[in-house]
Amino acid sequence: MATVELRFSPLPEHVRTARLVAAAVARRAGVDESVLDELRLAVGEACSRAVGLHQQVGKGGAVRVALIDQEKRFVIEVGDGAGQVGEPAEPAGGSGDGADPAEDALGLAVITGLVEDLEVGQDDDGGLIRMSWPINPA
Repeated sequence: MATVELRFSPLPEHVRTARLVAAAVARRAGVDESVLDELRLAVGEACSRAVGLHQQVGKGGAVRVALIDQEKRFVIEVGDGAGQVGEPAEPAGGSGDGADPAEDALGLAVITGLVEDLEVGQDDDGGLIRMSWPINPA
């Protein structure tokens, strides 16, 4: 099982890089070409959501993307690192400058429509989206 891990500052301009790297690693792992566009879009949505959550809670740190080549599945984990459930949903002072909850729900809906094997949960650092696709036998 090989893993490629990316960590990037929660800035929108880094989302494109994460999408491109995810597609390249998925192709190398043997994910079918016909699903690479959906994979790219799902990674972009998950990373955009993570960036938005960072902006919403006003917390520093990095977005983590793990690209895991398993025997029969290609797994992508996107960790937002924005903190645990129950932490403030808005920056102190309630300025409302962070991510829109409706946009967050829309992003999750898009991901759900693109990925058959999807888990949305938490890890020690915050939210975690885990997606996987089958690998074609060589």
